[in-house]
Amino acid sequence: MKITALAGGVGGAKMVDGLAQILPAKDLTVIVNTGDDFEHLGHKICPDLDTVCYTLAGLANPETGWGRKFESWGAMESISALGGPDWFRLGDRDLGTHLERTRRLRMGQTLSQITTDFCSAWEIGPGILPMCDEATPTMVLTEQGELAFQDYFVARHCEPQVLSFRFANIENSRPAPGVIEAIKAADHVIICPSNPWVSIDPILSVPGIKDEVGKKHVVAVSPIIGGKAVKGPAAKMFAELGITPSAQAVAQHYGSLLDGFILDNVDEEQVELMESMETTTFVTNTLMKTSEDQAQLAQEIVDWINSR
Repeated sequence: MKITALAGGVGGAKMVDGLAQILPAKDLTVIVNTGDDFEHLGHKICPDLDTVCYTLAGLANPETGWGRKFESWGAMESISALGGPDWFRLGDRDLGTHLERTRRLRMGQTLSQITTDFCSAWEIGPGILPMCDEATPTMVLTEQGELAFQDYFVARHCEPQVLSFRFANIENSRPAPGVIEAIKAADHVIICPSNPWVSIDPILSVPGIKDEVGKKHVVAVSPIIGGKAVKGPAAKMFAELGITPSAQAVAQHYGSLLDGFILDNVDEEQVELMESMETTTFVTNTLMKTSEDQAQLAQEIVDWINSR
C-alpha cells in the first residue's frame, strides 16, 4: 500500500516518523509545507522541511521536536554579542544545513534537488518533497497589520490576533518535481496532525495539488485534542477566526476533501456530528509522546484504512 502524506510542523513530523517505522520506504512519500520558509542572516531557512527530515533521520532534538540534538550555540552567541538578530535561534549544527542549502541555491540548484541530496546524506528512506521550489511565504494578517509568518510565530510569540492568511506568490508556483506523481501513485493520502491554516493549506494552495489530492482516498488526523492544540497556535487561530477549536472544526475545515477522519478518544462525543457530515471517523489515542506511540498510531490508521 502506497501512502502520500501532507505534513508540516512537529505533529506532522511525528506522524510521518510513525508511518516510516511501519511502511517500506518505497511506499511512503511526504509532501512538506514550505510556506514558512524565509531568509535569515542571509540564508534560506526551511523550518518544516528540516523538522521532518531531522526527525526521520534521527537527528531531531527530542525535547523540542525541532532543531538538532547535541546542539551547540557558539555562532548564535557571537551574533548576539555583536548586536545581530538573535530572535530566531539557530544552533551550530542546524546552521550548517542552512549554509549548505543556501550555497547550492545560489549555484542554481532547486530546493527539491537539494532536499533529495540531503535525504540521501542523512540516509532517509521515504521520499521527502517540498511542496514547490518557488518561494511562497505565508503572510499573517493580524490586528497589528500583515506579518511574515516567522515574525508572527517566533518574534511575536503568536500574540497578535489573527484575521486571515495569505500565501504570497502561490499563484506563480507549481508542484515540485515528483509531487503530482506521488499523489497519483498513492493508494491513500494522509493529512497529518499539522496546523490546517499554515501547514496544510499552503500545500493544498499550490496550483494542481488540491485537485489531484481530491481524486484520492483522503484521511486526516486531528491536531486538536480536547479543544486544544498539542503544539503550536492552531487552536488560538481557530478561536480568533470565530471558530470554536475542536476536532470537528478541523474536519469541517477540510470539508469534502475528506473520506475519513481520525480523532482522539477524548473527542469521541463529536463522532455523531462528524458522521452527519458524511465523514467516516476512527477514534483512538492520537497523542504521540514517544516513538512507540507514533508507530502504534500509524499502524492503527493503516489497519483502519485497509479494513474499509
